This record gives sequence, structure tokens and C-alpha cells, in this order.
Amino acid sequence: MEQETIVAISTPVGRGGIGVVRLSGPHAQEVVTPLLRLRHELAAGRARFGELVDVVTGAVLDEAVVTFFAAPNSYTGEDVVEIAAHGAPVLLEYIVRQCCAGGARLAEPGEFTQRAFLAGRIDLTQAEAVNDLIASSTLEQAKVAARQMGGALAKIVAPVKAELVELIATMEAGIDFAEDDIDVMAAEHIAGKIAEIRSPLEDLERSFAFGRIVRDGFRLAIVGRPNAGKSSLFNRLVQRERAIVTATPGTTRDTVTEHVSMEGIPVELIDTAGLREGTGEAERMGIARSREAMADADVVLLVVDATVGICEEDSAVLQQSAVGGSAVLVAWNKCDLVEGIAGDVQTHISEARCGAPNSMVVRTSALTGHGIAELRAAIVEAVGGSGGGLREAGMLTNMRQHQAVEQALRGLEAARIAVTSGIPHEMLLLDLYESLRGLDALTGATTSDDVLSLIFSKFCIGK
Repeated sequence: MEQETIVAISTPVGRGGIGVVRLSGPHAQEVVTPLLRLRHELAAGRARFGELVDVVTGAVLDEAVVTFFAAPNSYTGEDVVEIAAHGAPVLLEYIVRQCCAGGARLAEPGEFTQRAFLAGRIDLTQAEAVNDLIASSTLEQAKVAARQMGGALAKIVAPVKAELVELIATMEAGIDFAEDDIDVMAAEHIAGKIAEIRSPLEDLERSFAFGRIVRDGFRLAIVGRPNAGKSSLFNRLVQRERAIVTATPGTTRDTVTEHVSMEGIPVELIDTAGLREGTGEAERMGIARSREAMADADVVLLVVDATVGICEEDSAVLQQSAVGGSAVLVAWNKCDLVEGIAGDVQTHISEARCGAPNSMVVRTSALTGHGIAELRAAIVEAVGGSGGGLREAGMLTNMRQHQAVEQALRGLEAARIAVTSGIPHEMLLLDLYESLRGLDALTGATTSDDVLSLIFSKFCIGK
């Protein structure tokens, strides 16, 4: 790989004002030379204006700006040449074909970033953040990915790993050179060091609940009795008239789906048919789909008509959601009509909480917009916890990272038990090394080729 020069189109497929072809490898300059007629020779870190020519006839095909990055001060750590021409697919494909004819080969998906990782320019968490940034659909996702790409997660892990390595080295020295009067660490001191190392890793592990939804988003199913205001709330959250709303109960017969952003997090909203005994085949099918959507959702939003209170169907939804493990929210809707109506609203809210003790209740009015902002915040908190403060810090955003930190914590927990049980230090060190392997897997210091292939295969070609 180190001796091959690779080439790919780095801009999206299709026509555009500008298209970029990127080369990386020891022969990058040599490969592009026949294609270009430059006014000045390529120089590291400088953009040069010139012409793209037909290698056979010498005819001018386009104007181009060519930038050269010399190893090791480039993205991949190798010589990199980027040709920016007009974004006609035929021109970009011509450049790639001629580069391949000149000795380069087509890059694999994510190969530029993989070379950056293998050259030590970035660690594995930063490499994953590159793909997250490209795939981001909200500005908040882009901000989080940019911080991760800048090493926010690596900055948390590095000092923890350094402390763990220092503990291992000290214990190894105590075992290997005991005859030289190097003191073996006392059990209390080892336990204290393990606790110090565990604390930031436990905080990091807890960050996954929020980091996962920032990266992947979540699904929210809006359920409830007919005419409780589900579609009206759906339209309020979508901020447009997406679902049909009428005064006739049972208007929604099928699920209606829309993608929105809540506090920068992508959410798939699902409006469902009202839960009741269906009066026709179409309505019964819609109700069946409502129950399927509720089972698949990360968050269930039960809309309750405040003028009616909790009905039998509402209680069943709360109990089913609580058993299924979904986060449950209760929108106490039409609260603008409750004032002056007989019945204690707070009693009804307490009854709703009894159905699902961990559920949150938000008073809303789809008609006036009252409580919609609070409902949005409650939805995000229900699925991600109170993790909003993590946005400015490094956090775990995918399952691979989470599993690596869990492995590190398991090793530390086993080591803690070994200390309290008086197990010899030689055996205790095995647990500490297991923890170290977890941290190494997180940053990519020790990662199998299969894992690397899986990670970088998800990238687009040219990145």
C-alpha cells in the first residue's frame, strides 16, 4: 500500500461548478504531469493555475487549479495532488482514466482516510468522525463530528491510558526487580489508582446514551385515542400541515412519517391511527400498524385528551410501553380547554404516571402552541437523558467505541476484585492488560484488519 499511488474523484457524483480529483502516493506528481500545462511548477502548499490537456493531441480540455501537499505534511502523510477542474463528469473521468494509465490505481472506499490513520496522522476515533461529518444531516451532528475529528475523544482517553500504563509499569517493575529493593505497591494504593482511572471512563461510557442519538437519531411514535389531537401535535412538531386534521374521530387510517430535527438531533416522527376497536377493515389495519410502530419506536408519545382524561386504551399503552422498554412521554393535550372543567387535572396526571412510573407528562395545546417547546425538550431528554452538556465534550457515538470502553471497564473491575481478594499481582496484571487492550481498540493502537476493513468500507470513495 505504501508504494502504490491511488486516485479518485473526491466530489459527489453528478455535475457541478467544480470537481476535484485527488491522488495520494509517492508517484502522485509524476502521474499528473502529462495531463497538465502549468504556468509555474508545483510547490508544496501552493495552488497553481494551469490547463488540462489531451495527452495524445495536446489540445486544451479545461482550466484547472492544482494543489500539491508534500509528505509528510498532508492528509495521508504521503505526497498528495488535488486537481480542481470544472465539474463535468466526462472531464473528471478522463483525468482518473489517464492517471490510472500513468501508474495509479482507483482508490478503495475510505482509503485516503485509512492511509491517514495508518500513517499516524489521526487515530481511529478521528477517522470515524470524518465519516460522521460527511454523513451528518443536521448542523448539530456536524459540530459534534467536527469536535470528534479534532480529537475531543482522544484527549479524554489519552491521560486515562497514560495513568493505566504507568500503573502497569510500576507493578511490573515491582515484580521483576523485587530483589533490587523496588517496593511492590500496597493494595490500598493500587485500588486507589484503579478508582482514579475508572472514574473518567465511567463518565465516558454514560455518554453513549446521548452520543448515539446525536449520531443516529431516533424514532418517535405518536399514539393515543382518536380525536386526542395526535395529528395536530404531529403538525406542530413538523411545523407544517403534514397530516390531515378534522373534527371527525379516526381521520388517520395509516401511519404518516416525517423526518425533523429536534435540538439538532434527527428524529423520525410517526403519526398513527387512533387506538380503539376498529369499525372497518381499513381502520383495523391502521390500528395494527400503530401498534407495530409503537413497538419499534425509541420513544412513545401518548397523547391524552385533557378534557376526557386517562382512558382504558391510554393505560394499556403506558403499561405496554413500560414493559417493552421504550421511553414514554404523555402529552396532556387540549390543556387550554381544561380550565373551569370539573375534575382535578393533576389527579389525572398522577394516574398517568402510575401507568408508567418513569414517564414524563407535558401539558400542551396543539391549537395554541402552548407547551410545544417544552415537549420538544422532553422528547430529547426522554431518549438521551440529560446529556445535553456533553455536546461540547468528547463522547462515544457508535457501538464499537462503546464496546471498547466496556472492555476497559470490565478489566478494571476484575482488577479491583483481584486487589480486594488478595490475588497475586501477576494475575492482577492480566486484568489491567485486558483494560489496556480495550483503550487501544478505542483509538486504534491495536485493531484487527477485519475491523479496519469494516470501518473504512462505509466511507465514500475519494475520502
